Amino acid sequence: MPFYQNPELAINVIKVFILALVASLIAVFLTPILTHFLYKYKLWRKSPRTKTITGQPSPVFYQLHKEKEVTVPRFGGLLIWGVTTLVIFLFFGLSQVSDNFWLQKLNFLSRNQTWLPLFTLIAAALLGLSDDILQVFGKGKYVAGGMRFTRRLLIVILIGAIGAWWFYFKLGWSTIHIPLFGDIAIGLWYIPLFIITTLACWAGGVVDGLDGLAGGIFASIFAAFGIIAFFQGQVDLAAFCTVIVGTVLAFLWFNIPPARFYMGETGMLGLTSTLAVVAFLTDSVIVLPVIAGILVIEVGSVILQLLSKKFRKKKIWLCTPIHHHFEAKGWPSYKVTMRFWVIGIVLAIIGVTIRLLC
Repeated sequence: MPFYQNPELAINVIKVFILALVASLIAVFLTPILTHFLYKYKLWRKSPRTKTITGQPSPVFYQLHKEKEVTVPRFGGLLIWGVTTLVIFLFFGLSQVSDNFWLQKLNFLSRNQTWLPLFTLIAAALLGLSDDILQVFGKGKYVAGGMRFTRRLLIVILIGAIGAWWFYFKLGWSTIHIPLFGDIAIGLWYIPLFIITTLACWAGGVVDGLDGLAGGIFASIFAAFGIIAFFQGQVDLAAFCTVIVGTVLAFLWFNIPPARFYMGETGMLGLTSTLAVVAFLTDSVIVLPVIAGILVIEVGSVILQLLSKKFRKKKIWLCTPIHHHFEAKGWPSYKVTMRFWVIGIVLAIIGVTIRLLC
């Protein structure tokens, strides 16, 4: 049936795009207010990072980013999760006070589709916010301030465990969809798989290192899961994903070189934790490494570098994550960013195709 002859499909498409547009416009309007506040109170690191997560010196990274780290504020992620939360409760509230068809339709707060990812987004982002505050004021035991790595790790494991408990015991999920093979029952293994996936997504936060890089990558990832959710009939979840895309694109408008602000842990922890939940809600965890392939490449480069330094006593790349390697080799940052965007979009298209066809 042609698109124009299917009113329900047309309405759902309009719903998704209107919500994304509204979120993007609100975020663009609020950004100058947020950045004025961030610059007024100089909410950036007071000293640049000079060491890796293992405590070893990182002279290459220091030379590349010693000025930006102490002149560009963090907390840009506030825009993403704050506006997403605002939009979802705005239209929920409007749907409660009006019987207007469109206001009812634009409400996308639903118990079975968006409660859990929204809760995850807010909870994880607030934890990230506390870490950003510690880093900005040079508090904590981590490199240049912030939570200890082990404490961050335990918090992410806890987030994953809560999500796993909800999916397995409250929603009754115990299968995963494997392309070409269908749904496979894994029983209690669902719980450790959920926790490991959450940890893997969190590790993907290392992609936040160049102006505009993380914004473009996460826009393509959440757009991909929005498409999958839409074709599965999870229209509210699709709307949730596209609202995030809308806010990320607004963030990206101000984050392209030269960046006005950085996403920070409040953005990265919120987005990565939510990504894991959305992947399970769409039963697409198997294609997650494809759709989020750039994150896999980035994390893999860090792991291989650490292993090489430990066992071979030498580095594979000049600096990791791998986008810093290309930067150190003399590539302009915008060239690295845009090429990674292209790769990310291609991988997202491949992942969506595999999931929808298989």
